[in-house]
Amino acid sequence: MACPFLRDVVDEEALVLRRAFRRERVFRDRLDPLAFPDDHLYERYRFSADGIRYLCRLLGPRIKHRTARSHALSVEQMVCVALRFFASGAFLYSVGDAEQLNKATICRTIKSVCLAIKALADVFISFPGHRRLCDIKEEFYRIAGFPNVIGAVDCTHIRIKAPSGAHEADFVNRKSFHSINVQMVCNADCVISNVVAKWPGSVHDSRIFRASEIYQCLSQGEFSGVLLGDRGYGCQPFLLTPFTDPQEAQQAYNHAHARTRARVEMTFGLLKARFHCLHKLRVSPVRACDITVACAVLHNVACLRKERAPRVPPAMDWDNPAIFPDDDCGRLLRDQYVLNYFS
Repeated sequence: MACPFLRDVVDEEALVLRRAFRRERVFRDRLDPLAFPDDHLYERYRFSADGIRYLCRLLGPRIKHRTARSHALSVEQMVCVALRFFASGAFLYSVGDAEQLNKATICRTIKSVCLAIKALADVFISFPGHRRLCDIKEEFYRIAGFPNVIGAVDCTHIRIKAPSGAHEADFVNRKSFHSINVQMVCNADCVISNVVAKWPGSVHDSRIFRASEIYQCLSQGEFSGVLLGDRGYGCQPFLLTPFTDPQEAQQAYNHAHARTRARVEMTFGLLKARFHCLHKLRVSPVRACDITVACAVLHNVACLRKERAPRVPPAMDWDNPAIFPDDDCGRLLRDQYVLNYFS
């Protein structure tokens, strides 16, 4: 008789014996993830049933399995698996136990959905925004009377596990933990209009900004308006920063600047409160960047669809010192703002 453990077996007796040693596959009964009230869904997935259905219609053509072989997951199940991971930030085993799936299936599903969402970044993340430029400026002006603002810019650190390889030290930030440094620009409604997620945690905020595409566009005068940034950035004609030691009129400018620029801090708070996985990602830096962009897209979808906003904890001030000097034209424009609007 032929050996029953060889791949190419022709003996009938060997086939019978191999079936006796084969482990029977068990397919679990998976519940319909949308058969629950919105409160239940929001707590676990951060979206209502209508919001999840919208995401399924959006992502279905990109993630749907071609066949139902081996009881393949439906689009709804795949989307809910990824949303549960983004919302909880739990270990894959925990997500698998909650969704009644094994770890390998969870890992493949999250990667597939994440890349499908990231591919829609240009659709849902657009600078200066999806509204008219004059409307964007008007919304910012209503906050504290700061004119001509088209966005608030800042960076946030996404903690990751220590990566392997020769560049591990590049990801250690000033707080001595491993992270990626992600730049975002938002509008007055806390909708993200630009995201740059590719830099290690040791890179300074202003260096990321100077290397970004949005810096090139603004420096070439493609947009009419200014961004607001903190003291970590050098003052530019298109990026206004606060005064270091303000006088009387400059104090009014600083106050309006701080209140208006606070929108980007609120955006970071909303993003991380909505998707807890961004508090720490146990993946490689490349995967962490993909997940961060995917969460930014989902955040915009949630804001545009008026999904329930989470409670936001107080933001942490990084007190990032500047490494580039102020531009003379930028300081002149800032002085003109003080003279024309805050004197």
